[in-house]
Amino acid sequence: MPEPTAPRPHLPSLPRLNLALQGGGSHGALTWGVLDALLEDGQWQFDGVSGTSAGAMNAVAMAHGFAKAAQEHKDPHEAHLAGCAQARETLTRLWEGVGTLGSLMWGSPLSAANPMMGLMRQWLSPYQTNPLDINPLRRLLEHEVDFDLLCTVRRASAAAGGPKVFVCATNVRTGRGEIFSGSRLSADAVMASACLPLLFKAVEIDGEHYWDGGYSGNPALHPLIYQTETSDILLVQINPIEHLELPDSGQEIMERMNEVTFNASLLAELRAIEFVRRLLAEGKLDARRYKNVRMHRIDGGAVLAPFGADSKSRADLAFVRKLFALGRTAGQEWLHAHRKDVGVRPTIKIADNA
Repeated sequence: MPEPTAPRPHLPSLPRLNLALQGGGSHGALTWGVLDALLEDGQWQFDGVSGTSAGAMNAVAMAHGFAKAAQEHKDPHEAHLAGCAQARETLTRLWEGVGTLGSLMWGSPLSAANPMMGLMRQWLSPYQTNPLDINPLRRLLEHEVDFDLLCTVRRASAAAGGPKVFVCATNVRTGRGEIFSGSRLSADAVMASACLPLLFKAVEIDGEHYWDGGYSGNPALHPLIYQTETSDILLVQINPIEHLELPDSGQEIMERMNEVTFNASLLAELRAIEFVRRLLAEGKLDARRYKNVRMHRIDGGAVLAPFGADSKSRADLAFVRKLFALGRTAGQEWLHAHRKDVGVRPTIKIADNA
């Protein structure tokens, strides 16, 4: 059951914003750049952050910085400024660490450079190709993010302007998305959110097994709607919705199928938000009971398209830093164009995207 929403202390002078962070392997480094721009700006209170896969990594790293600052500073304003700085530092260490790994497909012969990859996937599972369940990303994540700290100082972090974190993973048995938040946040939850079933064994948590959250919520928007008080959501999207050219090779078809699959749940939630907004505008719903959500978006899909979908498993430092720079630029451009729209109006037409 989700934790009930309680009034949360906030910094009254700062506009409040929820973040929804898509997953997409190493392309999540673009989201790192976006977050760096927002945190450097320092003029936002982040009420909630929902993330899936790489988006979940970004979410917990960011929240770790605010939680650490809340422990060190009693004054909310000082804690907020320190939280922004420490969140940037944690994200930098995490992604610089990712950039030393070389690949996000460890322990498996199914590397992007292997021409037999597609054929082998039809016959082999990670229980055969990666029986020891090797995943250096877990060690890196546990080294950079103190999950006990996230759980124990969550209330203090909230008072300092730090976000609630929502991580989505897909329950293998039920096929439904499950949200991990509060005391349920853990390295296991983030690994479950990023568990591609053809590469890694399902992650077991409390007797249930989980796969990548992208199948059920990439990212999940509903916890931001129901478990925070903020109506503005900034979606950082790294999977393209549209694909202008018809895929005609086996690899291109598979890549487009994955894009469609990992965007499906997001589009469904966007349609529901638009439906509620329309009913509210027509006076058919009680505005005291239904939130009028204002959606904003930074679309990284077009920027990332030239790199190809197979680059999502690439994790060399030069590539990660290049995506970071692209993300910072996108974040700065969004701030310049839409800062004054937050709290006033949505800046994307959901009907055109869903």
